[in-house]
Formats: sequence, structure tokens, C-alpha cells
Amino acid sequence: MDTGTLKVGSKRFTESYILGEIVRQSAAPQVKAEHRQGLGNTAIVLAALQAGSIDLYAEYTGTIASEVLKHDKPVTLEQMRRELAALGLGVAVPLGFNNTYALAMRGDDKSIASLADLATHPALKFGLSHEFIGRVDGWPGLAARYKLPQRPRGLDHGIAYEALAQRQVDVIDIYSTDAKIRQYGLRVLADTQQYFPRYDAMLLYRLDMPKRFPAAWQALQKLEGRISESAMISMNAAVEIDGKSFTVVAREWLASGGGKPAASDARAGLLDKIIGDDLWTLTRQHLTLVLLSVALACLVGVPLGVLAAFYAPLRQTVLALVGVLQTVPSLALLAILIPVLGMIGMVLALVALFVYALLPIVRNTCTGILQIPPGLRMAALALGLTRRDRLLHVDLPLALPVILAGVKTAAVMSVGTATIAAFIGAGGYGERITIGLALNDNDMLLAGAIPAAVLALLTQGIFELVERWAVRREGKLRT
Repeated sequence: MDTGTLKVGSKRFTESYILGEIVRQSAAPQVKAEHRQGLGNTAIVLAALQAGSIDLYAEYTGTIASEVLKHDKPVTLEQMRRELAALGLGVAVPLGFNNTYALAMRGDDKSIASLADLATHPALKFGLSHEFIGRVDGWPGLAARYKLPQRPRGLDHGIAYEALAQRQVDVIDIYSTDAKIRQYGLRVLADTQQYFPRYDAMLLYRLDMPKRFPAAWQALQKLEGRISESAMISMNAAVEIDGKSFTVVAREWLASGGGKPAASDARAGLLDKIIGDDLWTLTRQHLTLVLLSVALACLVGVPLGVLAAFYAPLRQTVLALVGVLQTVPSLALLAILIPVLGMIGMVLALVALFVYALLPIVRNTCTGILQIPPGLRMAALALGLTRRDRLLHVDLPLALPVILAGVKTAAVMSVGTATIAAFIGAGGYGERITIGLALNDNDMLLAGAIPAAVLALLTQGIFELVERWAVRREGKLRT
């Protein structure tokens, strides 16, 4: 009997969101299942799979061969399974369609028909997704095979189509099942040397998953061969063009027995998206991330600031350490922490936010204590106060306004930084932002950004009231 929760993952692009929902809903009648959506690129979602933070996700054979197993040539499915087994993973249930990479240009330029033609046009501007630029089967191998001289710029896949339409770039990378190919009237360049392998969609899973969830695994096997390329394009279009949610599109496809999604109702407006059904859930998740991370940073940062203030030899070391932590890019930090902590989700997000909140708290605590007039310290010593009593009853109360300013800075920063939590399945307003990026949906982006901005303003307002109280209290202490 299935026990526990089946955790389904997905990457941060439309098709992966939809497939994740199809997998979750297919398994849901048999087991409790949740969808940890938009987990970033292949490296992050694979690390989550290997760490056991998710149990399976939809992946493509070409990506497994090149990015997971690090082959520079196509491999057979049997070889793929043998090598994956050594990693504790398996691949099965071919879903029925091939979603290969390709490059595309605007349809009004007829002078270039194939990838080989690009070599004779070095002035073309390439806007390629960051993952495509970095992966073995992406730009490095493609440029070498076709001898392409261009230097691409990194561009999020969700906004690439609009950038192409606005003539900010001339060439973008696409997935062959993208619905926007037809919408924007693009011309897909012929791969005359057959550089791109097949990218057949399958389920990549932990080897222990079928034993832990046998009924759910049996239900998922019924998906084999059921999703055609045209059906996948229609589902992508229902989300990207018609404005349906991933959940609704997956449910309609399953209800139709594998047909195309039903006609769409009118698209939801900005206000509808802001006050959507998930607003309270996302607000609760975002507040939890901010409050807990700042509280932990205060518990650690204030003592560190005190240490730096009273022990001059350690001062620069402490401040330099927290300063260096602040400079680590957020997504890089998350990618590093996933294999270290062996998890994704709330705990990992809290660790990352805690790290970023340390610097203003440590720095302001140290500065606030150092600014206390020496005469007040001497008066405390003359009264016979111990160092501990002086710290608790003189130093910290007098430094409180400056310390609170640091906590305020950390809290406001954390409100914004907490949006990265969506990349590791920890929720918050970042879920709307990542979906908006994936769909190039400005309303969805604003539906995540506006509540975050409002929360940041409220946080700043509350801390300013507390700071005023602390300043009045400090004045009484000094007199």
C-alpha cells in the first residue's frame, strides 16, 4: 500500500509545469501527491531528485544523456538505464512525444533557412537561454559543429519570443513543442547535420519510488505513449496563449482521455491574479520565511556584532566573513546547499535567507556599541556593574536604535530575497514571479511583485515605529 507523500518535481518552463501536474493528478487518486514546481534548471531539479526531496519528474532522453550522464553522443535506452541505476535512478514511461531543441528566427527573414547558414552572418544577435548556453548538447557543441562565430547573450526562455519580435535579438533557442512558434510566425532553422538528438519525454525517478508507491506507479504507467506532439503543443498554447492554469490544463487533458484542452474562458486580469485563491497561502509562506530567517539572523548576528565590537582583533574577520557571504549569488548558494543539506524546500530557503540577513545585523550591532560614549561606560563601571550587566543594561539598550535599523534593513531585504524560495519549492510570492517569467506573463509577474512590495513597505513602516520608541527610550537612558 502507498504511504507517505509522492513528491513530483518540475523545471521552470511551461511544458515541465504541465507535465508535473499531469503526473501529480494521475497519481493523486492512489496516494497523497504534491507538485514542487519551477525548481530551476536541470542541475537543481536533479540534485533535488538525488537528495530525495522529490521522487520523480518528467525529463527528456537527450538531456539525461548529456546533462545527467555527461555523454557527448546519443546513448541507447538500455545503456542509459544501466548508468542511471548506479546513481539510484531509473527512467521509464515514454510519454509519447519528442521535444527537441531548435533555433528559430522571425518569419520575415527568408535569407537563412538552416543552422549552417548562420555561419555566414556573424552580425546576427543570438539570445539564448542560460541553460542552453551552458549545457553540453547546447551552444558549445552547436557552435563547434556548425562553426558559428557569434557570441550569444543569456536570455530567459520566457521572454525570448518577445525579445525576438521586438528585434532586440535575431536568433533564439526553442523547444519544438512551444506553442509560440506558430503564434509569432517563426521559422525553425533546419538542423542539416542532425546535431540535436531526440528528446523523448519520459519519467526520471528514484529507484525506490515504485516500491514505495506501487499503486501510484501502476497508475503512472498508463500515461505511456498517450501524449502526442500536437496534444502537447495544444496544452502549452492553452497556458501561454489562452491564460489557463497548469492545473486546469492537466485536469482537462486527463478528463478528455488524451484529447486537446477545451476552449478557454476570458483571461484573468491583474486584479484577479493578485487576489487569487493562492494569495493567503503564498502570503503565509512568505511571512514564515521572512520572520524565521530574520529571527535566526538576530540570534546569531547580534552576538557576533557584540564580539566584533569588544574584541578588536576579531572585528575585521567577522565583518569580512559575513560580507563575503552576502556576495554569493542567491541561485548559486541554493545550488551549493542542495547537495550539502540533502533537501529542498522551506529549510533550505531559511538557511539561504539567514545568510543574507546576517551582514546588516552584525554590522549595525558592532557600530551601535562602538558609538556609545566612553563616559557612559566609565559611569557604569563606577557603579560597580559587571561586564555582563553593563552589556545588558547599558550597551545594548543604548545601541538598540542602530541595531533595529540593521534588523529593519535585513527584514526588508529578506522580503525581496525570499522570492528565490520558489526555485526550490519553498513557496512564497516567488511562485507567481517564476510562473510569470516562464510564460512571459506581465500580469502574473506583477501579481507576485506587488504583494511583495506591499509587504516590504509594511515591514519598513512597522520597524520605523519600533525605532521611534527605541530612540525615545535611549534618550531617557542617556539622561
